[in-house]
Amino acid sequence: MFHSALRAGLFAGAVFSASFAMAAELAMVSGDTGNGLAFLQSQLKKFEADTGNTVKVVPMPSSTTDQFGQYRLWLAAGNADIDVYQTDVIWAPQLADQFLDLTDAAKDVVKDHFPSIIESQTTNGKLVAIPAFTDAPALYYRKDLLEKYGKPVPKTWEEMAATAKEIQDKERAAGAKDLWGLVFQGNAYEGLTCNALEWVKSFGGGQIVEANGDISINNEKAAKALEMVKGWVGTISPPGVLAYQEEEARGVWQTGNAVFMRNWPYAYALGNGADSAVKDKFGVAPLPAATAGDKPAATLGGWNVAVSKYSKHPEEAIKLALYLGSKEVQKQRAIDQTNLPTIVSLYDDADVAKAAPIIPQWKEVFMNAVPRPSAPTKVKYNEVSSLFWSAVHDTLSGNGTAAENLEMLEAKLTDLKGAGW
Repeated sequence: MFHSALRAGLFAGAVFSASFAMAAELAMVSGDTGNGLAFLQSQLKKFEADTGNTVKVVPMPSSTTDQFGQYRLWLAAGNADIDVYQTDVIWAPQLADQFLDLTDAAKDVVKDHFPSIIESQTTNGKLVAIPAFTDAPALYYRKDLLEKYGKPVPKTWEEMAATAKEIQDKERAAGAKDLWGLVFQGNAYEGLTCNALEWVKSFGGGQIVEANGDISINNEKAAKALEMVKGWVGTISPPGVLAYQEEEARGVWQTGNAVFMRNWPYAYALGNGADSAVKDKFGVAPLPAATAGDKPAATLGGWNVAVSKYSKHPEEAIKLALYLGSKEVQKQRAIDQTNLPTIVSLYDDADVAKAAPIIPQWKEVFMNAVPRPSAPTKVKYNEVSSLFWSAVHDTLSGNGTAAENLEMLEAKLTDLKGAGW
C-alpha cells in the first residue's frame, strides 16, 4: 500500500515537474502610458496562471517613434530575446517580414473584429498582428467652464480658439493664473503627425500622401491649417506645448489647467480618477472642423500584438498574442482603460456601456477616423512621417512659414519616393 502510494506520488510529481519544464519563459515589450502597464501586468498574471508560462515585460519609451526605432534594431539583428511585440496600427507594412503569419492561428476570431482593422494588419495576404484595441482622438472640454460662460461645445477650430481665449483670460483674471485654453501633442514625433494630419485633413488639405501614392501636402489649405495652429502657440497654448507628448498634455489637463485638450481615449478614465482635479467636470466631442458643416478628422490609431519570427517559443507566443486580443481582455480593457475595442459586439455590451459610457459615444469619433499614409508609402512611411512632423514643428516654432516648409517638404518627399514607394 505504502509502496503503491509512493509510486503514485512520484509519478504525479514527475508529471508536475515535466509540465513546468515545458512551460515557456516569454518576453514582450510595452510602452504603455497612463496606468496601461499595470493593466497589462494584471492580464499577464491570468495568462501565466492559465498556461504555466511566464511573461517578462520589457519596458519601452512612451514615444512611438522611439519604440519603432528600437524594434527595427532588434528585428534587423534577429533578436530572439523578445517574443511578442505591441505594434502601432501603421507598422504592419514596415515590419511584416519580421513577424509570423497569424492567419491560420486567428482564423476562428478574425470575423469578430472590424474588417477594416484586420485589413490594416494584413500585408500581402499575411495577418501580421492581432488587434488589441483601436484608437481615435477627441476634443476633451471642461463642461463646468463652458456652462459657466454659456458657451456651446465648439464645432469649428475658430470657435474653439475664440472660446479657449475668452475663458482663459477671464479665469486668469479671477485668479487661475496657470490656466491655458488648449493643450495638444506638439513635440517633434509621431504624435505631431497625428495632430497635424487632423488639422490639414479637416481643412481639405489632403492626407500628406494620397492612397494612389501622390504627394499632396504642398497646398494652400494645408498651409492655412498650420498657420492657424502656429497662432495658438503662446496665446491659447503654452509655449512648452512644442515639447508635449500625450502624457504632458494630460498632466496639464488633469490638474485642471486647460479648457480643451486633444487626446486619445485612454485619458478619459484617468481624467475621472479619484486623484483628478477634473473628475466629473469634462466631456468629449469629435474634433472641430474647418467650417460649420464640414467633417472633422481624427487620426486612426490603435495597437496590436505581433509575434517575432525569431521567437524560441512561437506556439506559446502566438497563444499570448491571441489572448491579449481576445474578447475577454478587450472587454476588461474597455472597462478599466476606456480603450476602444476592435471586437464589434463589445460596443453593445451592457457591462462596457455601464462602466465606460463614453465608448458607445466614441463610435461617432471613430466613424471620422483618417488613416495615416502608411499603406501607400509602405516601408518608407517612417521617413515620410519624420519629414512631415519636422516641417510642421518648424512652422509652429516660427522657423519659416507653412508655405515655405511645405514646399521644401514636397521636394524631400519627391526625392524619397524616387521611382515609387
